[in-house]
Amino acid sequence: MSKTTQVAADRAFDETKTVLPAEVARGVYIENPPGAEALKLMHLLIGKAGGRMAEDVRHELRLADIKKIDGMRNHTRATLRRLFIELAGAVIVFDDTEAQCEIIGGFLDRAKLDYRHEVSGDLLVAWWFGGAFREMAEKSCHWAILDRQTVFALSSKYSILLFQHVASLVNLEQVASKTFTVAELRALLGVQDRKLGRFSNLNQRVLQPAIAEINQTSRLTLTATPRKIGRTVASVTIAWTEKPMEGKQQARRELDRPKVGRKARRDGTADAPPLAFPASGSIKYAPGPWADVPNPSGRDRDLMADDFRAWCKSKGIPLDAPTILQTWTGFVGRAKL
Repeated sequence: MSKTTQVAADRAFDETKTVLPAEVARGVYIENPPGAEALKLMHLLIGKAGGRMAEDVRHELRLADIKKIDGMRNHTRATLRRLFIELAGAVIVFDDTEAQCEIIGGFLDRAKLDYRHEVSGDLLVAWWFGGAFREMAEKSCHWAILDRQTVFALSSKYSILLFQHVASLVNLEQVASKTFTVAELRALLGVQDRKLGRFSNLNQRVLQPAIAEINQTSRLTLTATPRKIGRTVASVTIAWTEKPMEGKQQARRELDRPKVGRKARRDGTADAPPLAFPASGSIKYAPGPWADVPNPSGRDRDLMADDFRAWCKSKGIPLDAPTILQTWTGFVGRAKL
């Protein structure tokens, strides 16, 4: 039987996917569940380690590489410190059924933020996985392969936890749904005790928003069906299906669009899509007024578009900034042969 670490090593070339031990994907946090940004960092750390996630070694990642990832915030040493504190507080319980014992420990052993060259923007992030996680990863023979862009696009911890759980079950033969008690669902979603005690509140504020966000940005369509005993909801069945090709393409287009306006598009309250300069490719046939801007220099517009993207990146100007059309107009007007 293949091991999770071997699958991760075999897929090390694919930076669009993260191989996650199913034990993690299905939610093994029993207290102090991380928030959305910390969960995204967790996926990044596991994805970076790949087939070496079970080894007691130092792993490294530069802040500059984190900043290149769509969906990760423009992190600093201070924000990364907070996220590592969250991850260090997450408790993992791994039930080793063969040895008939439970292993309880942390996801991380320690992390270091080397800021000796921080002035030049070169912050080095180093971490060591905790013993409980490494032992779990070493023994894991079940895994989830998650679309990394979808995970980084999700905005709440509830969406991420639900998506990674379902993704770990999708490829199981003849499994297209799973039934949870309300208590199990609350634990899976990391809902704190004494919070949202009524199922109607849990459903309205946590479950349905998470499902809507997953349905908008992933290859899956999820549904939730409550089941009552008398007047009380006793369990919820989460079902999923693979979208047809057009549905997958629509989700991919949504991921490629700026995050601004995504919730409005999901809720159906967007009057018009926000204006954003195309992030890549030709602008000659791209939606929007980009190719209509007067071009006194006569330079090739697509070459200017590449220069404009690089210039915006150097200036820290988002391509979906409210004044991006005026910025592009000025840039074209200043262009020289």
